[in-house]
Amino acid sequence: MKEYISIKIFDGYSTAFRQWKATHSHCQYVHGYALKFKVWFEGEIDEKNWVCDFGCFKRNGIKEELANQFDHTTVVAADDPHMEIFEKMDQAGLIQLRVMKHVGCERFAEWVYNLINDKMQKETNERVSVLKVEAFEGGTNNSAIYTPPKKQ
Repeated sequence: MKEYISIKIFDGYSTAFRQWKATHSHCQYVHGYALKFKVWFEGEIDEKNWVCDFGCFKRNGIKEELANQFDHTTVVAADDPHMEIFEKMDQAGLIQLRVMKHVGCERFAEWVYNLINDKMQKETNERVSVLKVEAFEGGTNNSAIYTPPKKQ
């Protein structure tokens, strides 16, 4: 039984993206936010009385991978009809292109969950797992939460 929860916030990721299928809103245009991720960890406490050793985020490359994906990057969906233009901009050194299957805070939260949960379970011999991840759009009150499906 998992008895304790600790929370870590990762912030400062200036990311541009567009949701090309949102033809009814301004989200179809390239726009950006300073993304922030709030991650809930659940598990038993260790001999240091911690659920999560926050030093592991640097040790396991999590901070580096988050920065690589979201810091001063342009994130585009793999099926964006203008992918060729984004690729040319990337090749010209105008953007740092990151391609994801889906784009948006919901999918960003899921991506962060998958990145961190796998590494956290390995680091702790499955003592700790990620309960959920919330992705925030910069200084707005907008956010989305990803919670993994319950195991049967």
